[in-house]
Amino acid sequence: MSTADPAPVTAAAGPAPVPAARRGHPTGRFLASELGLIFRRRRNVAGLGVLAIVPILIAVSVKVTVNSEQSGGPDFFRDIAGNGMFVALAALTVELPLFLPLAVAVIAGDSIAGEANTGTLRYLLTVPIGRTRLLAVKYAAIAIFAAASTALVAVVGAVVGLVLFPGSRMTMLSGDQVSLAGGLGRTALAVLYLAIGFAALGAVGLFISTLTEQPIGAMIAIVILNVGMFILDSIPQLSWLSPWLLTHWWTSFADLFRTPILWDNVLRGTVTALVYLGVGWLCAWARFGGKDITS
Repeated sequence: MSTADPAPVTAAAGPAPVPAARRGHPTGRFLASELGLIFRRRRNVAGLGVLAIVPILIAVSVKVTVNSEQSGGPDFFRDIAGNGMFVALAALTVELPLFLPLAVAVIAGDSIAGEANTGTLRYLLTVPIGRTRLLAVKYAAIAIFAAASTALVAVVGAVVGLVLFPGSRMTMLSGDQVSLAGGLGRTALAVLYLAIGFAALGAVGLFISTLTEQPIGAMIAIVILNVGMFILDSIPQLSWLSPWLLTHWWTSFADLFRTPILWDNVLRGTVTALVYLGVGWLCAWARFGGKDITS
């Protein structure tokens, strides 16, 4: 064996093999392979299952208690009995503070730190992929997962809600009514808006993932960051800080369900998310570009 030949890696002690689709192939195929790994992993499938169960539990609970004194709650919950589309909005509201961010944190935290932990990161970079391309594909997979998980909650909620409750017309939070198609369109806008917010959290999570080789630590750090922003947003004395917090604008998706739509907070929330997204990705790129890869 010449000195230029790579040393053989034994199955017992070496890192996990890098799939062929991730070695030197076009970016589209590399991304497809990355998404396949994410959506086939049992841990992630179980997490998506938990996200899907929440709207089902909400719909069944409201159906059981619709004629009892226990019915009520926030606007979305009170409106479920009148239109099943509100199950999707109620589920998004419930999963907004923790469940959906946790799902994104798992993927983002594992993106780079997971590769380093299993020993495949160095091998990915020895083939013609490049650090910027690798980072871009990793982030694209995070953003797609964020959109897919948000859409999953909304779709399951809408389907279950329309099965159990009326759905001909949808009463907005302002009291006006729109057609079912109009309600579906506004729900799609809400999913897009929240997906951008979760993708921004994923960009920050990608940066955190470049700082460590322990994916669990990165996941915990992302969750702590998310919860910390919610806590800071709830302190009246820190109200001046609220507009700068990513999570502050997430609940503004409710403004999409008013007539006319109140675009101010939605647009501010979108701009804030895009700023977090850009800064997070650039920080990840700057850190990863000069990082000494040892594993």
